Amino acid sequence: MEWAREILEHPLAIQALGLGALALGVLLLHFLTRRVLIRGIEHLVEGSRTDWDDALHHAKVFERIVAIVPALLAWHGVGLLPDLDESVRTIVSRVALSTILLFAGRAVIAFLSAANEIYTARPENADRPIKGYLQVVQIIVWIVVAVLIVATLLDRSPVIFLSGLGAMTAVLLLIFRDTILSLVASVQISSHDMVRVGDWIEMPQFGADGDVIDVELHTVKVQNWDKTITTIPTHRLISDPFKNWRYMSLSGGRRIKRALHVETASVRFLRDDEVERFEQFALLRDYVAEKKRAIAEHNANVPGDPGIDANLRRLTNLGTFRAYIEHYLSTHPKIHHEGMTLIVRQLAADATGIPIEIYCFTTTTAWAEYEDIQSDLFDHFFAIAPDFGLRIFQNPSGADVRALASGGVDAPRSSAPDQATSSSDGS
Repeated sequence: MEWAREILEHPLAIQALGLGALALGVLLLHFLTRRVLIRGIEHLVEGSRTDWDDALHHAKVFERIVAIVPALLAWHGVGLLPDLDESVRTIVSRVALSTILLFAGRAVIAFLSAANEIYTARPENADRPIKGYLQVVQIIVWIVVAVLIVATLLDRSPVIFLSGLGAMTAVLLLIFRDTILSLVASVQISSHDMVRVGDWIEMPQFGADGDVIDVELHTVKVQNWDKTITTIPTHRLISDPFKNWRYMSLSGGRRIKRALHVETASVRFLRDDEVERFEQFALLRDYVAEKKRAIAEHNANVPGDPGIDANLRRLTNLGTFRAYIEHYLSTHPKIHHEGMTLIVRQLAADATGIPIEIYCFTTTTAWAEYEDIQSDLFDHFFAIAPDFGLRIFQNPSGADVRALASGGVDAPRSSAPDQATSSSDGS
């Protein structure tokens, strides 16, 4: 056993035993803090009624702070070891201090994440996200921690490294170009309230059409209607145009802007019996009565021969149809009647006929309900157009060509022989 005594008395063996004991103590303290201290904190958090400690626990702030304790033991304990070589003591001390700085930096990063979670949990803060600003602070923290760790390991003053950064400004600007652009964009987006989480935005150049689910420093995430995710660089929301549908939702009404295309050849004057029939329509009773009175007054004072149709004013089926649509919309319970535009207008005729454009707003902004209302309206208008002797334009199909070849032509309901056009009252 003499050889064992000689080994134990050797200076290197004493140093190894001391370092081994320190390492064992660090591992034991790490085990105790993880098993005892962290679990104790978890029980306190679960029993607490406040929300902020839950956010801190979820972000692992306590776990990262507790991880500093074993590193502190190594940093202080290495100075208490006897007969330890100074170079070894210096290396262990620097590594332990660097570990403390690393865990402290991670704890600060976790605290900033928890702060964002606590902030966004309040409903009044939903319109003013701070995630982008906190991410900038996190980048600064990592830069400071990295400089301090390098300075500690090399035993140099951090001021030396920071002064050297001035010469690297151009390189840093190039490296952090996107970060700087995104930071400026985040400030503008927040100050001008351009985009919030939950907004429906449309940005065709990126294929984005859906709800904003996250606004970060570098990116804005959009969940499209097909449930795919589109990631947009934050600074592109400043440089590129996009459409935000938020104010449509806030207004409580969603616009319908669609046209019926009427065949020009089906437009004609109404016969007297048709005028009487339309006067029985509840929606047209007042309109027809007023028009009959106005037309009668005009025709009674006509300067030319009243026997010539061109000198007379007469109702047209297209104008009456427009009046019917307008009155139908004005009494519809799911169409806004106050504060929002309601127009039924005739646009310039083209190769597809005469467009009768309907411009109004529904009382709901929900997508499915909006589509149902719009479809029900046009179902009705398409179905009732033949009652006015009108045909809706449609490009010829194979059945139309076959019917034409066989000599059969379908005529619209309530149609009448075409008459020469003259001065008319179209509204």
